[in-house]
Amino acid sequence: MQSRRTFIKSMTAIAASVALMTGSLTVLAADSKEPIKVGILHSLSGTMSISETALKDMALMTIEEINKNGGVLGRQLEPVVVDPASDWPLFAEKARQLLTKDKVAVTFGCWTSVSRKSVLPVYKELNGLLFYPVQYEGEELEKNVFYTGAAPNQQAIPAVEYLMSKDGGSAKRFVLLGTDYVYPRTTNKILRAFLKSKGVADADIMEEYTPFGHSDYQTIIAKIKKFSAEGKKTAVISTINGDSNVPFYKELGNQGLKAKDVPVVAFSVGEEELRGVDTKPLVGHLAAWNYFMSLKNPTNSAFTKKWADFAKAKHLPGADKPLTNDPMEATYIGINMWKQAVEKAGTTDVDKVIAAVGGQKFKAPSGFEIEMDAKNHHLHKPVFIGEVKADGQFNVVWKTSGPIKAQPWSPYIVGNDKKKDEPEAK
Repeated sequence: MQSRRTFIKSMTAIAASVALMTGSLTVLAADSKEPIKVGILHSLSGTMSISETALKDMALMTIEEINKNGGVLGRQLEPVVVDPASDWPLFAEKARQLLTKDKVAVTFGCWTSVSRKSVLPVYKELNGLLFYPVQYEGEELEKNVFYTGAAPNQQAIPAVEYLMSKDGGSAKRFVLLGTDYVYPRTTNKILRAFLKSKGVADADIMEEYTPFGHSDYQTIIAKIKKFSAEGKKTAVISTINGDSNVPFYKELGNQGLKAKDVPVVAFSVGEEELRGVDTKPLVGHLAAWNYFMSLKNPTNSAFTKKWADFAKAKHLPGADKPLTNDPMEATYIGINMWKQAVEKAGTTDVDKVIAAVGGQKFKAPSGFEIEMDAKNHHLHKPVFIGEVKADGQFNVVWKTSGPIKAQPWSPYIVGNDKKKDEPEAK
């Protein structure tokens, strides 16, 4: 006669066999104590390392915090960090490595849209899950991606509306200045159509692009000065990315292009990018984001303190002056929302987690409760416009009253009214 213990063991084995045959491993997976591998896909070298290294470190801080609080489904998170080195094809190669060799449950990564476009086919083919933490041009909606940065209506459009307003200086002419790749070109296509809808003539729009890593802005700043001297109030809209921002802002200062004369509003410059620049000549120039380190609220105070403590404990570069910025906040929100979704689903299974992410809410350092749209894989986000201060921080001069819903498909691009506001199922 079987003992009670033997009988229970037998029944457990039978249940496991049934689970394997039916694919119903959710409960068993939840009971596993193996670490959950998490991919971190950011450039730690090359032209984009100035921006992306901080996101890698923020991801590690968030994972460490989650592990200290018991992990996810009772399991610890194990970060797998790779360096695609600002090389866009290498992003795809590293993404495939994370999914096939390292078997990560989720990836947090990419900054530029060209790197995201490079990895998209890999995540679709292998049914991986990517959280993308940076503002971008929209015109995309993928089942396998959650976008925790801003769409154009959550950054670019409000910034230009501000520049055109009395408070923003009543700009009538615009310089669209960007790095030469998909995000600046598509954003500027949207902005041209928006400006045209507001009655701005083509002759009052100047558009210039420079390659990644460009360092000589002397000629371009001179052209901007000449363009702005032709009678109407001029503003510069900058989608320059990466380490090119340092020589651009230095040259602005060298040529005395002050904010009161020709304000620059940047979409890819935050606290981290201004670290290596003398910001005194840049006082009054602008940036549009969904978060600034200088925001005063209890959630942000706790967030910036956690980051400062982590930076000092890990002896990170710049730990003597620890800075947070918008994509770092978006990284923090994304990882926590993924954790909540896994706990809701009871599994790391990608399809089940995707279904659980929509509608997740999280109290963000911006001071607002942020929600992942139930359909369109984008966060509802507040918008802030900040002026550069002499210390490299930002003084908020304009903000929305609360989070606004993302429009992945811009209404200023012809044909977008026919596109669905939710990703196609596989």
